[in-house]
Amino acid sequence: MFDIVIIGGGAAGLGVAQAINKRQKGLKIAIVEPAIQHFYQPAWTLVAAGELNIKQTVQPMSKVMPSFVEWIQSAAKIFYPDKNSITLENLDILQYRALIVCPGLCLNWSAIEGLEETLGKNGVTSNYRSDLSPYTWQLVQQLKSGVALFTQPAMPIKCAGAPQKAVYLSCSHWEKNKKLHNIKVQFHNAGTALFGVAYFIPILKQYMDRYRFNLNFSSNLIKVDGTNKIATFAHAHPDGSIVSSEIAFDMLHIVPPQCPHPFIANSPLANAAGWVDIDPYSLQHMRYANVFSLGDAASSPNAKTAAAIRKQAPVVAINILSYLSGLSNKAIYNGYGGCPLTVENGKIVLAEFAYNGVLDPTFKFLAPHIPRRFNWFIKRHLLAIVYWHGLLRGREWLIKTKTIND
Repeated sequence: MFDIVIIGGGAAGLGVAQAINKRQKGLKIAIVEPAIQHFYQPAWTLVAAGELNIKQTVQPMSKVMPSFVEWIQSAAKIFYPDKNSITLENLDILQYRALIVCPGLCLNWSAIEGLEETLGKNGVTSNYRSDLSPYTWQLVQQLKSGVALFTQPAMPIKCAGAPQKAVYLSCSHWEKNKKLHNIKVQFHNAGTALFGVAYFIPILKQYMDRYRFNLNFSSNLIKVDGTNKIATFAHAHPDGSIVSSEIAFDMLHIVPPQCPHPFIANSPLANAAGWVDIDPYSLQHMRYANVFSLGDAASSPNAKTAAAIRKQAPVVAINILSYLSGLSNKAIYNGYGGCPLTVENGKIVLAEFAYNGVLDPTFKFLAPHIPRRFNWFIKRHLLAIVYWHGLLRGREWLIKTKTIND
């Protein structure tokens, strides 16, 4: 029997555990997490640009797991929220007073025919896997001419700007080395907009024009023939028809379709889309008052980023302690998300926004749409410190959490 069980030992699980302990020590907390390594995933785009070594993005899970929790090295299997219990993959049964569900999401590589057989070879790569982001950098360096394809699947995905970052940083390298004019770059976006917040689209279009890459909307990658280096896309037309086309490539950077984990989607905790069904402001479950969620598994319509988790963790901590203590005060999450858009090597557009696309910049004296070297310095040197020594250690730097009384 635990006071609090946390499903997932990623940024959300570790961050919220620290936020709870910061406010009330002595609670019996368990974290259910099978992985033995913990990755700082936002750095993988920099690995793919030759700016970092992949070893700089990983720590042993034992090093980042808080000493005040019981680490259970298994995974959740079946939720019984009416009984306040969970059955794990190892068949252990956990009882709880309150539950936090934050296991992240599922990268659905198998949704693209032929992809899994060719990942990491034949010029096919992805920055969404730690072992492949170094291969991206290898391909970018080797490519002198030919066709480079970059994809973005349907939303929601983690870090919605990451597919574009791969394009911009690759093009920036080719431009610097005077190879860009020999490379035909195409960006295939399954959606209908370049970015979810319209304010930032004009500056992104300027970089698209600068790099001369071809932008394709409503274009979804459905098949990869790695041996023959052919990618097949399904193009949705306004009249509802779908036409497929085959494109030969020399380099193909893929962002996989993403979905809820099946053990979440098939549980009583899920909404119709398979995400944990929570109030977007309190992050409390819509039907089970002692269940909370944050991070990529949650149904809240914010950008799925580590920056969002930094703001969500204190909200869940305050609200779960309020629930356990029978108090009425509640913390409010405004939907904050942050996306450092690496439009070129050395400059970043720091996109920060809340629900409904409302701008929410940390540095309010700076115009958010301007690419800055200052933002690159933050991304390249400071954000990893904020992650490893801030979020994962319970230090809530530059965070103000709004609270109300019911």
